[in-house]
Amino acid sequence: MRQARAPNEMRRASNRIMVPHSVLALAPIIEGGDACSALRNSPTAVAIGHVAAGTSTIRVGAGGIMLPNHAPLVIAEQFGTLESLFPGRIDLGVGRAPGTDPRTSMALRRNLDVDVDAFPHDVIELMEYFRAPEAGQPVVAVPGAGLKVPVWILGSSLYGARLAAALGLPYAFASHFAPAQLMQAIELYRAGFRPSAQLARPYVMAGVNLIAADTDREAALLATSLEQAIVNLRSGRPGRLPPPAPALRWGAAEREMLDQVLSCSAVGSAGTVQRWLKDFLARTRADELIVASQIFDHDARLRSYEIGAEVLGRPAAPAQAAAPA
Repeated sequence: MRQARAPNEMRRASNRIMVPHSVLALAPIIEGGDACSALRNSPTAVAIGHVAAGTSTIRVGAGGIMLPNHAPLVIAEQFGTLESLFPGRIDLGVGRAPGTDPRTSMALRRNLDVDVDAFPHDVIELMEYFRAPEAGQPVVAVPGAGLKVPVWILGSSLYGARLAAALGLPYAFASHFAPAQLMQAIELYRAGFRPSAQLARPYVMAGVNLIAADTDREAALLATSLEQAIVNLRSGRPGRLPPPAPALRWGAAEREMLDQVLSCSAVGSAGTVQRWLKDFLARTRADELIVASQIFDHDARLRSYEIGAEVLGRPAAPAQAAAPA
């Protein structure tokens, strides 16, 4: 049940942080739910067109497309189609990880010789399909050629940071679930950045879990769904997002693991979340945040985003917005 917000909480939230921010809609299928309701509540990359059609001003993108599983030409034409339908509002984030278990990865294969180490070549090939076609060019993305679809590099290690810097692309770090190398990756990216036609200077997006509620206690309870999901996944028992567990108690090893994995998480009331985010931004100097709210109840998830919007405000477009041109 939604509780009335205390005046002091509202006063703390009124001092907004004003940083560009995005929502990572992970479309969790909850226990007792199904894929249809999950997509209705928070569409995945496959439903980008659906989200873009239902909105008019926000940018919509993929976070992300795992290129080892997809041919660059196919992705260029898919996102070229989206950009043609919704000009100026489509982003494309690409990653190197297979994104799944070995058997599923094999089922998704483009051919029998897929190599994740070919990722830099795949990114360059993908970007070339978005360039204006030249006379005699043997393969042209239709639609796609000549369209400005911003490409982002997604990563959770130093590999992606180096590649994004070398190609002059914006970099999004998955610190919401793999925070260990966040600071080192940001440092490497900024130090090695080379300006490109897409981006004049480094641009870092950092992922954080946002589980906000009207009280710290309520937020902590909501966060137990994500905690259970992570423990289940790390224990080889992946499944649907479980409901909150009021009497949940973790052992020392599980607690240590959760504290590490979820170290980039803002959990609490508006005031608590605001203080955490200010500290995080001071440490990372991130240009943008992308927030994920893995919350079982959809109304509570919406409330979390509502509180996040109160805290983060609605800043103007980034001054260096070569990325979303």
